[in-house]
Amino acid sequence: MVGDENLEPDDVPEEKGVLAGENDAAEQEGPSDDELVLKSQQGDVHAFDQLVERYHSKIYGLTYNMTSNREDAEDLTQEIFIKAFEALPRFKGNSSFYTWLYRIGVNKTINYRKKRNRKRALSLDSFDQDIKMDEAYHDLTAKGSPLRSISLSELQIKLNEALQNLSEKHRTVVVMHDMQGIPHDEIAKVVGASVGTVRSRLFYARRQMQAELSEFVK
Repeated sequence: MVGDENLEPDDVPEEKGVLAGENDAAEQEGPSDDELVLKSQQGDVHAFDQLVERYHSKIYGLTYNMTSNREDAEDLTQEIFIKAFEALPRFKGNSSFYTWLYRIGVNKTINYRKKRNRKRALSLDSFDQDIKMDEAYHDLTAKGSPLRSISLSELQIKLNEALQNLSEKHRTVVVMHDMQGIPHDEIAKVVGASVGTVRSRLFYARRQMQAELSEFVK
């Protein structure tokens, strides 16, 4: 089950199912995932590179939203693909490659967070770093400005803090559903819970985040 600290990603059973985004990949030009997986299993490193290129942004989006830290997200994304490459010979195709890869990503990210001994400083997107150098940003956030409460970088910090204050199980469903666009039934398969439990966790997580942000956004 996702979230088990001792669970290895390749121990997660393969299940039938299609995650959000898989159909988009299927519509891309070039070989199908199945073809690339087969070639990769036969030792074609270039074929696996194509799979990495196809899914890198989605896996990075998962890890960044789960950790709110750019360095952690980059390291985890690389580790997830390395783990997938090492486990690929044992992949039997009972689920789609993307579903299988996504489970590896979710498990590895949760396990990383659980093993982390202390909270690390949140990092902002490079977009926000660029904004902070802009004169308009300084005017917007100047003392006494009526727009100070909705400055973009401050809003992102507050959102990140609210997200990171959630428990692992609640953060996971928020990231998967609200940020990755994965439907409830597919989340249920990944986290090993019922659809009702997934909906309940989403409801609780959203209420908690709204409570933390209410003073900031009112």
